[in-house]
Amino acid sequence: MSGSVAYPVHVNAVLDPGTSRWLWLVKWILAIPHWVVLLFLWIGFLVCSVIAFFAILFTERYPRALFDYNVGVLRWSWRVNYYAYGALGTDQYPPFTLGEVESYPAQLSVDYPERLSRGLVLVKWWLLAIPHYIIVGIFTGGGAWAANRSDDWEWSLGGGLVGVLVLFAAIALAFTGAYPRSLYDLILGLNRWALRVSGYAALMTDVYPPFRLDLGGTDPVVEVPTPD
Repeated sequence: MSGSVAYPVHVNAVLDPGTSRWLWLVKWILAIPHWVVLLFLWIGFLVCSVIAFFAILFTERYPRALFDYNVGVLRWSWRVNYYAYGALGTDQYPPFTLGEVESYPAQLSVDYPERLSRGLVLVKWWLLAIPHYIIVGIFTGGGAWAANRSDDWEWSLGGGLVGVLVLFAAIALAFTGAYPRSLYDLILGLNRWALRVSGYAALMTDVYPPFRLDLGGTDPVVEVPTPD
């Protein structure tokens, strides 16, 4: 059974019309403090995910504090990637916070599940998600992403299809001062797909990610299977 609902992982963004022609050349330096912090945050993410695995297995619930933390790590990573080489969609420096910042042009949230399947928690993060891992590995150039774990995507966006498209966007910015809208929409769609898979593989939802490239900055309502 399926229905038209918003997928539980919501990814939204607004393109900054004043994006600099040349700032992208040094964003790899400017983003270093965030990448250092994220390294430790993702270690915490992995620990919380292991604890959540056993909590779901025995109680069918994802502990809310752990859920909020892990969503915060995904949110922080998305903001940094949107600023840097996952999209180059803004020159606004990302805030150092796990919480929502409504004024920032990149947003991510995940609906909290009241119940999660004990059976699915055993297989969804490694077996059921394999087709998506292969696809997202192509997007991000992350063979290690597909082979290892869902949290590598934020470090791999410098390669693969997304990396190539972002490079084209950077060249367009340098020569024209404008970010091609169709290119932006495609980059956002690829990022959205990767983040949906990250949320599913991180046990945050039992709703299987759709095999669908939803373009643009606004998270759409999609046709998704309704779990029993």
